[in-house]
Amino acid sequence: MFASAQGLWGTIGGGQLEFLAIQAARDMLQSGDLVRELDVPLGPEIGQCCGGRVEIRLTRMRSSDKRAAADRARETKAALPHVYVMGAGHVGRALADLFQHLPVRCILIDTRTEEIALNTAAVETRISVLPEADIWSAPAGSAFIVLTHDHALDFLLTSAALERGDALYVGMIGSATKRAKFKNWARMHCDGQTIEDLNCPIGACGSRDKRPSVIAAFVVAEVIAELTTETAATAPIGAIEAPHGRAYLGRTGRLA
Repeated sequence: MFASAQGLWGTIGGGQLEFLAIQAARDMLQSGDLVRELDVPLGPEIGQCCGGRVEIRLTRMRSSDKRAAADRARETKAALPHVYVMGAGHVGRALADLFQHLPVRCILIDTRTEEIALNTAAVETRISVLPEADIWSAPAGSAFIVLTHDHALDFLLTSAALERGDALYVGMIGSATKRAKFKNWARMHCDGQTIEDLNCPIGACGSRDKRPSVIAAFVVAEVIAELTTETAATAPIGAIEAPHGRAYLGRTGRLA
């Protein structure tokens, strides 16, 4: 975690523990101390009931530390998993609205210019006359959510995503009936392609609410659950530049 006099980046878990660490970091920036260590009991003394203790090391950053942190941040951003939303209709745009706030690179793709024009999310957009080519060229470990305006196109794109064999998530909007139809179609037209790794229906939580924003919320949770691993959850978080110095906060045994 990084703290400046006015700004913050990252987290060591929140709550009163993080509040105390931030105050200590800002005290360091005023006093000029280079290193400080805290040993904090997670009990009534700080208004928490977790139990145990946490050791926190605070280090004032040098210019070289800031440059290295910025480099790591750029590398982390470049390594974000790609999420391809194949279809920019109501649900596709609702998905983009949510994914723009998450640690993924979301690409919204449609063959229709007018639908892409309705998107307001800060995500990459593509108007593609051959959207299956976008699937073929995607990096390994990508996620694909297929929800176009055409069932035949849905089947084609879903088949292309499954054929890759390296996608972390493949989902197609629809019902159990649509899944069964796709299974038969894949067996007849795709050399018996299996659909074992297909999520369809997507966001299958039992909710009957068909509002695009609600569907999108369940689908995003499903996708992020597949993309998130213990390693990713505890990976270092990069720094952002700030004008008034910065202190780095690290928890023993875990870099956050």
